[in-house]
Amino acid sequence: MSNLENINQFQLPGLKGQRVVITAGANGIGFAIAKALSMQGAILAICDVDDTAIKFARKELGNCLAMNADVSDPAAVEAFFEAVKQQLGGLDSLINNAGIAGPTSKIEDISIEDWKRCIDIDLTGQFLCARSAVSMIKEAGGGSIVNMSSAAGKHGYAFRTPYSSAKFGIIGLTQSLAKELGPDNIRVNAILPGIVEGARMEGVIRNRAEQIGVCYEDMEAEYLKNISLRRMVTMDDIANTVAFVLSDVGKNLSGQSLAVDGNVEAL
Repeated sequence: MSNLENINQFQLPGLKGQRVVITAGANGIGFAIAKALSMQGAILAICDVDDTAIKFARKELGNCLAMNADVSDPAAVEAFFEAVKQQLGGLDSLINNAGIAGPTSKIEDISIEDWKRCIDIDLTGQFLCARSAVSMIKEAGGGSIVNMSSAAGKHGYAFRTPYSSAKFGIIGLTQSLAKELGPDNIRVNAILPGIVEGARMEGVIRNRAEQIGVCYEDMEAEYLKNISLRRMVTMDDIANTVAFVLSDVGKNLSGQSLAVDGNVEAL
């Protein structure tokens, strides 16, 4: 039985009927979050940039607003949230999940274009979505924002400077918004996934291995050696934590950076 099935054996209070936006919700961690919240009775709106994945997610999630929107494009973000307002009638929570891995390279070899693209999607995208979502969440009487950071948001990450910089920035965004929006009954937290099983992490490990000239297996062993529990986490582990934070069980969690990583000691 998967972790996702385990958590959905019982109803977390406050999730049924909650209107939730999930960015990059048709793939990977975002889709795992969407499935977990859908099983808890939440009303979902997701955006993504992969039309094939959007079509699949729409079929799997049933009654769900799913559309193409690039979170780094202000006009696309505004259009998406206008559709959310029209079809959901408002908003209770935002999951700022969209992000890319960015380049794996020495600082002197990173192009300005690759730096900007990583920052624009991973950090500015979260600002744009929060900016559009907050007025609706205030109108709903409060709610929750969850920003997806990373273990790279608390550890320096050699050869991954743009990504780590963006993820550190998300911690600052989270803590600032928690203070600003708390009086409006809006809770803001960050989730910090560690090494998550899947194709994306395999690509990151492979790129890092090539960068320093070792084989994939040795590089993977090096990553696991720096995790206290000596294992990767799953997408369902992340989804379960997000569901907990959004629920009434987590009603007094705000301004927190919640690591779901098996205790990553270093990157």
